[in-house]
Amino acid sequence: MKSKPLALAIVLACFSAPRPAVDTVNVYGNSQQSPSTQGGGSGSGTVLDSDKIQLPDMGDSSGTLLSPDQEKELGESFFRNLHAETTINADPEIQQYIESIGHQLASHSLSPSSPFHFFVVMDPNINAFAGPGGYIGVNSGLILLTEAESELASVLGHEIAHVTQRHLYRSAESANRMSIPSIAATLAAILIGTQSPMMGQAALMGVQAGNVQFQINFTRDHEKEADRVGMSTLFDSNYDPRSMPIFFERMQQATRFYGNGVPEFLRTHPMSESRVADTRGRAETYPFRQYPDSIGYQLTKAKLRVMLEADKKVAGQYFMGQALQGTPEQRAVASYGMGLVYLESLQYDQASRLFAHLTAEYPNQPQYIAALARTASESHDYEKANKLYAAAVSKFPSDQPLKIEYVRSLLKSAQPAQALDVLQSLSDKLKKQPQYFELLSQTYSDLHRPGESHRYLAEYYYVTGQTQEAIMQIRLAREEKDLNYQMLAIINERLNFYMSEQDEKRKAKN
Repeated sequence: MKSKPLALAIVLACFSAPRPAVDTVNVYGNSQQSPSTQGGGSGSGTVLDSDKIQLPDMGDSSGTLLSPDQEKELGESFFRNLHAETTINADPEIQQYIESIGHQLASHSLSPSSPFHFFVVMDPNINAFAGPGGYIGVNSGLILLTEAESELASVLGHEIAHVTQRHLYRSAESANRMSIPSIAATLAAILIGTQSPMMGQAALMGVQAGNVQFQINFTRDHEKEADRVGMSTLFDSNYDPRSMPIFFERMQQATRFYGNGVPEFLRTHPMSESRVADTRGRAETYPFRQYPDSIGYQLTKAKLRVMLEADKKVAGQYFMGQALQGTPEQRAVASYGMGLVYLESLQYDQASRLFAHLTAEYPNQPQYIAALARTASESHDYEKANKLYAAAVSKFPSDQPLKIEYVRSLLKSAQPAQALDVLQSLSDKLKKQPQYFELLSQTYSDLHRPGESHRYLAEYYYVTGQTQEAIMQIRLAREEKDLNYQMLAIINERLNFYMSEQDEKRKAKN
């Protein structure tokens, strides 16, 4: 391995900087009206029209680098490798929020029909990135450093633009000599390398195929193009275009305080004066108005702050200060954060009192009800918890995070049959998530159906990048007695699939 493993590699961290009622968009995402109903949007001016007319022709050779099926396979493989190398958020409320804001933006992008997948990496470092197949990740540290929801939206909008403009593929045509597993593993390794160079180098040494090296660099033109296209998407999605230069300016100022510890994001994407000036000038051509933060954004930040702060007393002091200022809604969010601190500190009575007050005051906010039910469950009052969850799921039938937490409470209270019923009611999208397979495996284990338990635990391991462990579990499933013909056929098919995947990984290392 040469001395510059990260310099030669794929620059995945293409944007990082310091710093949504029953309808899940209103609960977790931006609940404002669309620009067209407020006098904004593409129908209110010519800025967006001219921007879109000036976009470059995308009919370049990158469109033939990968077929749609190959791109999908590469994205899925990339995401599995990420699970194996870093901590991907598993909190269903945080996941639902980041998906809501991401898909709000993607639906107003230049390629609204393209598949996008948004997720949070549980890491305090400042980073965000666009991977293959529309997989867009943002670090929890970046979310906490934003001061407005539109700032977070500007980051995601920029990353979406990298995807729609196919910058990754336009810069990676020399990589077509590498297999999909090899490319996916290398991409994941580079992401880890931006957080920890030693880990990145070790990972790259483990996946590099026959000393084949390739480099993907997002050029200045790519960055300016992503800024311009991202700002247009930002405005069309009803977020503040001015948040982009504001965010850039804060990053530009922050660089002087980092010294030798400048985040990889800033090293690969420096906030130059010309870039800040260009985005500032472009933002000023849009009409000015207020863009209030959604409740989902505020609650997500509060939960992340508690999750990431090792010293809960520090988090408690922060929320106590916040509880004395702002709007009633903002003070309620501070009380929510304080309740989470009490919950994490095992002070169940104090947490229960706060969440009960919030639930009474804001009966249509499912996060408050979920927190009250979770407090009851963790204090082993399962009867109360299950009653609260059942009532909440009935009131908010489309709320997937509530159902996930209800399943967990049912399993703790030894009610696997009821848990299985709730799991089967989850959305098709959530049934592809690691936590679904893990809960399904536990449920079948509690139902004394070990064959199915091993089968779904194998799926959990596979989607989290642990193929060898998946093979072990699927083999255990095949050894169980009383398997019917259909189940045995499924198990054999999955075993063959996992083995083939493992062979591809071995080949990629040789």
